[in-house]
Amino acid sequence: MKIGIIGTGAIGGTIAKKMVDAGHQVKVSNTKKFEELQIRAKELRALPSSIQDVVKDVDIVILSIPTNAFPDLPKDVFADISSHVIVVDTSNYYPFRDADIEELKNVKVESVWVSEQLGRPVIKAFNNLLAYSLANLGKAQGEEGRIAMAVSGDDENAKKIVCSLVNDAGFDFVDAGLLSDSWRHQPGTPAYCTELNVSELKEALKNADKKTASQIRDNAMLKFMEFTRQPTHEEIVELNRNLFERNPKLS
Repeated sequence: MKIGIIGTGAIGGTIAKKMVDAGHQVKVSNTKKFEELQIRAKELRALPSSIQDVVKDVDIVILSIPTNAFPDLPKDVFADISSHVIVVDTSNYYPFRDADIEELKNVKVESVWVSEQLGRPVIKAFNNLLAYSLANLGKAQGEEGRIAMAVSGDDENAKKIVCSLVNDAGFDFVDAGLLSDSWRHQPGTPAYCTELNVSELKEALKNADKKTASQIRDNAMLKFMEFTRQPTHEEIVELNRNLFERNPKLS
């Protein structure tokens, strides 16, 4: 499969590596100078490309950029791209990083907002795992202890294709419903960065509370700021799990 990825940071770069390892053709783009992009692309074993070209002649485009960067994408980036090209949003909104986005502050679903910025449908995936988890904790299909990832969207066929990429990356998947349901695996919910298996993730998605999610998200950041050193991966996961009374890993 031909995949274009915009964003080569911790998440985008890891996805690129895993897709290359799985045998897909991958090209990448970022906002750096092209010479720097070439170096990064070589590290990822992908092809460097401009933002205008990374979306061309591909089956899937994966957007792995901060939420506040979406309005800065070229307005015509998808203008001449077939509607059959699947667009995947991996982003998560954090006000401390992305500043205030009024519609998201008013509880608009993040990926619904992203879809509106792009002017085309998106699938929400690769957002509810930490970068460390994505890079290091994938397992072969059928192996015991496999972590699951949530996938949301309105196009059932597109979701199936994205779920196959999740499997290629080393994770099980759970169909989390429509794009409007993707708030269930946004920051501040039990499904977010808590490393659950399929049955646990299904329970966590069900237990999500939209009214309290943004406050829990912000409270979690305050708790992380209390650390006087960089927390370990295990500490981050434990803190996220302990944000909720009803969490499958704690029951």
